[in-house]
Amino acid sequence: MQEKDSVAVYFVQTALHGLHPQRVAAVLAEAGIDPQLLGDSKVRVAASAFAKLWLAVAHELDDEFLGLDSHGMPKGSFALICRGVIQCSSIGQALKQCLSSLGLFLRDIRGNLSVRGKQAIIRLDNRQPDGLTSSAAEETYLTIVLGLLCWLAGRRIPVDRSQFAHPRPPHGDDHLFWGPNLTFEANYSEIAFDASYLNLPLVQDQITLKQFLRTSPQWLIVRFINRQGLSSQVFKQLRDCRYEYWPTLADMAAARSLSVASLRRQLQREGFSFQELKDEVRRSIAFERLRNTDLSIGEIAEQAGFQEASAFHRAFKQWTGESPGHYRTKWQDKG
Repeated sequence: MQEKDSVAVYFVQTALHGLHPQRVAAVLAEAGIDPQLLGDSKVRVAASAFAKLWLAVAHELDDEFLGLDSHGMPKGSFALICRGVIQCSSIGQALKQCLSSLGLFLRDIRGNLSVRGKQAIIRLDNRQPDGLTSSAAEETYLTIVLGLLCWLAGRRIPVDRSQFAHPRPPHGDDHLFWGPNLTFEANYSEIAFDASYLNLPLVQDQITLKQFLRTSPQWLIVRFINRQGLSSQVFKQLRDCRYEYWPTLADMAAARSLSVASLRRQLQREGFSFQELKDEVRRSIAFERLRNTDLSIGEIAEQAGFQEASAFHRAFKQWTGESPGHYRTKWQDKG
């Protein structure tokens, strides 16, 4: 973590929700977080402070799931799960093992894996009755699972589609991690990604696991809720610029007084490459225009950086398994 890394104060509030009120001040002090910050939803907290808070709350509650489940994960649970999955031969096998192991500890939330066509689906069964706790539990659960998979694979596994049963959380952060095809207040919560990732081999071993466990699982939480990091800045800069005027990687680096190699390294640290961010922006433009405008498919294709509508159709079908027109009609029918 770097000093400029930060998380929304929303995540501090949810991390504290399971604590006895009389212990909140002491735990915040241990993490070096000013209690007065909790009243301003626009405030961001240093990621290093949040990592300390995560550890302090986990120690206080003896729960690595921060009180977001009625049973929780006693300290050492995550390490035990990791020592099991590191023995697996593929990401698919590791994912099944991870979901099964989490089910041994958690009672209110469970994840189930299925494969539909070319998509791997993780659907959540969440029995947590409290709305705020439920939404925080789902994001925390999926962040731990996906973060662990990305580490095991040694690369980012992009999410093609995400839907959550809860309303959009009030933190206002960009959901780059959950992908641009994101829906809230759905009938159930699930995420989908390319099923071919299930066949990837694990690139980690017992030696790298020791280092990983020194900073996990709090590192996973911080890494993926640091939504104002460099990758998010690059995403927003591209998103706010017409495709034909997109800056190059060298332009991006020069504007930040960085070398190209340094910019690449910083993006990689956050789990992205420059090309992946460009791809995410193009997808974001496509989904937003199809959902919220009456532009023709050809106009949307052009704005998303496709020279021909046919190329856009092929790409969109690969992303979602359906045509842009069918996606638009289905989305309008929901409204």
